[in-house]
Amino acid sequence: MTPTTPSAGPTAQQLEQRLRETLQPVTLEVVDESFQHNGHAGANGTGFGTHFRVRITSGLFTGKSAVMRHRLVYDALQDFMDQGLHALAIEAQAPTV
Repeated sequence: MTPTTPSAGPTAQQLEQRLRETLQPVTLEVVDESFQHNGHAGANGTGFGTHFRVRITSGLFTGKSAVMRHRLVYDALQDFMDQGLHALAIEAQAPTV
């Protein structure tokens, strides 16, 4: 068996594109915070692609609990989770009138 080198995880741009397509946000900010987690569980050694913060406001969240809003974000990004996205901090809200 040959050793493998850590691969880079997804980019903030990829996550942002997916969230825009899936959740049609009014506002969206995706921040890669992976560099702050080097050496921690789930870090891939590259300094990016494993830990993200998402701040999102979407009309699709209207009338939904915080848990349901988070579930929608996780569902939209599930294939990235399967590819090594290790941690996701989510701030999800519905637009205010």
